[in-house]
Amino acid sequence: MAIGVLALLGFQLVDSAFIARLGTAPLAAQSFTFPLSFLVIGIQVGMGIAIAALISRALGAGEAARARRLGSLVLLVGNVTIALLVVVLWALQAPVFTLLGADDATRELIRAYWAPQLLAAWLGAGLYFGYSLFRAHGDTWLPGKMMVMTSLFNLCLDPLLIFGVGPWQGLGLPGAAWATTTAFATGLLVLGRRLDSMDWLAAEGLLGELRRSLVPFAGIAGPAMISQLMPPLAAMLAISVVASLGETQVAAWGLASRLETLSLMVVLAMTMSLPPWLGRCYGAGDWDQIHRLIRLALRVLVVWQLSLGILMALASPWVALVLSGNPEVRDDLATLIRFLLPSYAALGVCMIVVSAGNALGWPMRAMLMSAARLFVFYLPCLWVGAWSGDLVGLAMGAALGNLLAGLAAWLVLRRILASPRRQPAKNQK
Repeated sequence: MAIGVLALLGFQLVDSAFIARLGTAPLAAQSFTFPLSFLVIGIQVGMGIAIAALISRALGAGEAARARRLGSLVLLVGNVTIALLVVVLWALQAPVFTLLGADDATRELIRAYWAPQLLAAWLGAGLYFGYSLFRAHGDTWLPGKMMVMTSLFNLCLDPLLIFGVGPWQGLGLPGAAWATTTAFATGLLVLGRRLDSMDWLAAEGLLGELRRSLVPFAGIAGPAMISQLMPPLAAMLAISVVASLGETQVAAWGLASRLETLSLMVVLAMTMSLPPWLGRCYGAGDWDQIHRLIRLALRVLVVWQLSLGILMALASPWVALVLSGNPEVRDDLATLIRFLLPSYAALGVCMIVVSAGNALGWPMRAMLMSAARLFVFYLPCLWVGAWSGDLVGLAMGAALGNLLAGLAAWLVLRRILASPRRQPAKNQK
């Protein structure tokens, strides 16, 4: 999964790097779309968490027939939900981007990009739901391979569709979205053929299963989606703060956001692969294994993320040089990298605690932890840093917010693990 996440997030960063070659204005336009793109991702990830939790618990309890019915239901409901959300985001684009601080010229650039980008988001959500189904059944190999395949395909299409070939001038900014759309559509065809060969779906008993599973699904998916929706909301508020500093800072912040998700590839891989494993242990009542898994995950991510963060901070001028050709954007991006990248070790702790909480029947605790991370620690520190009037203060505030959130998550997890090991299972009963 780490290899797959690296490929998936790598092509998103490459998208931004190609777009940066078009100029600061197209890069800033793309950066304004990130919060709404994260909104779609937040909904799909929240539903994916519920998919993995319910199906893995059913498999752990030996209920294979129910797992098949759940697989069919979540694919249907998930794709319809994301399709409706995409339509709403298209209809509301003008007032939303105006509120985020985009001027008329930037909104014109966004409009040509936004339709194919939303289509890509819907196709990507369909892929993600399919990946969740495979992960719930213990197969992380196929999702990882599919992420690599679609990423490489997108990488090949990006320069052709953005810049053109020969006499054809290319599509510019919309070309990046059309490249992603084509890659995701191809991935869906391959994934659909593979699903046809697996005995993981059912066509009968779906209505009864919907009545039976709606409440537990909503109990997990609801708080999980709220948790996933809070980062896009925080991103909207954050980019509105950054927009007050100028277009160059918005462009640098957009590149840093892409780099953030790429640098968190191991953490994101754990949040995808760990919950199904925890869910099976939860279904079997094996709390000793649950404790061992969580402790091991935290050790690995802290060592990896802190080492990577320090290395990236030391190499920030060269990393910024690769990602941007604009000297002003490059300098601002290097500043953000120096302060933010090392703080992602603490951010990773918080993400793992939230992910484990959703898998182990503590969705409300996970939701509250997500809310505290963003609205008690991250955004207030960001705003305080922004009072200085420059990007250095903003970066220092964001880094401090991540550190405080990680510390708080660690203290919460210590209290949970120190409680009697069977207590969470009893609470659920």
